[in-house]
Amino acid sequence: MTETPCNFSRATTIGWAVALAAAVAVAMYPATTLAQKKKVKAKQPARLERLMCTRGTEDEHARIAVEVRGGRVQSFAYYSKKKPRTCSVHIQRDDAFSTWSDEGRFTKVTTENGDFLIENRRKDVKFLFRDVDRMHYCGSEIGRINGTLTVTRGKRDCVIEKLMDAHQEEPDPTPQPAPQDRVEQKPDPRS
Repeated sequence: MTETPCNFSRATTIGWAVALAAAVAVAMYPATTLAQKKKVKAKQPARLERLMCTRGTEDEHARIAVEVRGGRVQSFAYYSKKKPRTCSVHIQRDDAFSTWSDEGRFTKVTTENGDFLIENRRKDVKFLFRDVDRMHYCGSEIGRINGTLTVTRGKRDCVIEKLMDAHQEEPDPTPQPAPQDRVEQKPDPRS
């Protein structure tokens, strides 16, 4: 049997086309697999770090629990007790009751009841309570919570400065009249 040049040409063309398609598929496979692996790695969230510490005794103490993800504080819960008063603060990022702004290792949390400034350092996380409403978080008389609390990574004790002063009684803002010195008046000798 004799093949016609047209049939030989068609078979050769089909063979070359199949070989070319296979080569392109093999060449593209590693590139698409590599791109898919990069997408999978990018979707994995950062590790969640949980820190907590406490300071004081059963009847008078302060404690805090903090969640940090990707170098940013995600939430914190502060609790303090000094009989008969207790204070409780729990704030989460992206909740309806707070606004969070980050600048480097610093975070400012603004609420309608005061501000919390957070510094996330390599060894610890430091919280600054600034004019936080004592009545809202502690259920006690009018007053402000001001002070700092530092959570050190790997330690169970907190470092606290002036924060527990919020449990102290505020002095009465109404001034008390000064005691009058009583000077005995002697009767006028002319009368």
